[in-house]
Amino acid sequence: MADRGLLEVRREGAAALLVLRRESKANAPSPALEQALLEALEGEEVRGSAVVVLTDEGRAFSAGADVNELRDVSPEAVAAYYRESGQVYERIAILPQPTLAAVHGYCQGGGLELALAADFRIADETAVFGLPEVSLGIIPSSGGTHRLARLVGPARAKELMLLRPRLDAREALELGLVTEVVAEGKALERALELAAGLAELPALAVAVAKEAAEAAAGSSREAGLLIERLAYAMLA
Repeated sequence: MADRGLLEVRREGAAALLVLRRESKANAPSPALEQALLEALEGEEVRGSAVVVLTDEGRAFSAGADVNELRDVSPEAVAAYYRESGQVYERIAILPQPTLAAVHGYCQGGGLELALAADFRIADETAVFGLPEVSLGIIPSSGGTHRLARLVGPARAKELMLLRPRLDAREALELGLVTEVVAEGKALERALELAAGLAELPALAVAVAKEAAEAAAGSSREAGLLIERLAYAMLA
């Protein structure tokens, strides 16, 4: 059973809000927080929603993993982690509903990987992004390298992991890492505005468009065209 104190789930109109509540650790991802997210994804608030919004109400979206939790981890423990709470990033990425991350303050390491699992990232002007894992002797491993390279290209992904430990919100927008930048304190408000518009779209067409785009990104031209034509035929 997940620790419900680490995550608040509430509805805002047609959107389900998943509010990170691990303020004592700046919302650093942990197995307990990830498990709470997994359970929330199976709950009625999320399953019955048209849009999902990830956010927080603390001083940072997520400052990355707690370094103390990375010590003395065996290969067996790592494998078990990805079978258990570590699967939450992929579960978010494949949700049929559109997903948004409303970001302010630090969004680094595992926190950035969580935001990357969403379809859209809305950042306010205080947001700071980074992937510091390589400096700790590891790499982003919750889909971070894969999603980052697909989003900004392999060269930029290597630049962000190896040369540029921190990006401000405007730099992130220029690189295509975020969808929009808004005034300080306005990220959630803007995310909910976008969520309201997304909720008015036909849900099945939204889900199929998301799947088709993801599948086409890793396919040949011929396969991508076939995917979209089959999807269109199914919807029509």
